[in-house]
Amino acid sequence: MSIDEKTAAHVAKLARIRVEEARLPELAQEFNTILGFIEQLSEVDVDGVEPMVSVTPQRLKRREDVVTAGGDAKRVLSNAPDAREGFFAVPKVVE
Repeated sequence: MSIDEKTAAHVAKLARIRVEEARLPELAQEFNTILGFIEQLSEVDVDGVEPMVSVTPQRLKRREDVVTAGGDAKRVLSNAPDAREGFFAVPKVVE
């Protein structure tokens, strides 16, 4: 897969990152380099390898799964820049 300048501009727009037109070729090349590293990772044989959460062996902290009344929705949403119908409202970023 190869990223062209048009696609790089589209990704920047979706990420809401302003990129000058002159920098688009460099950004497209950076994306292609990243995709190349990802393709290299897909070549690694990971059959039989246990998933890890850290490079050092450790157990995940566990807690009791206790049902509570939940938080105070009005108090939580009071800090939201935009809240509607009891939910956080966010701008649409996927076209």
